[in-house]
Amino acid sequence: MSKIIVKQVRSIIRRPSTQKRTMESLGLRKINQEVEHEATPEILGMVNKVKHLVSVTEI
Repeated sequence: MSKIIVKQVRSIIRRPSTQKRTMESLGLRKINQEVEHEATPEILGMVNKVKHLVSVTEI
């Protein structure tokens, strides 16, 4: 499996609670915070749900 780095680039203030929970489950709490994940279908689905709040780079 390949790995991806997910970086939060926008705030979650005034976002729906489902998007806030998705960001928290990805491990993102602050702007410019980066986390590394395996590129599984579950993680990619969560990233797709909040794609307007994050940037993704593949390792």
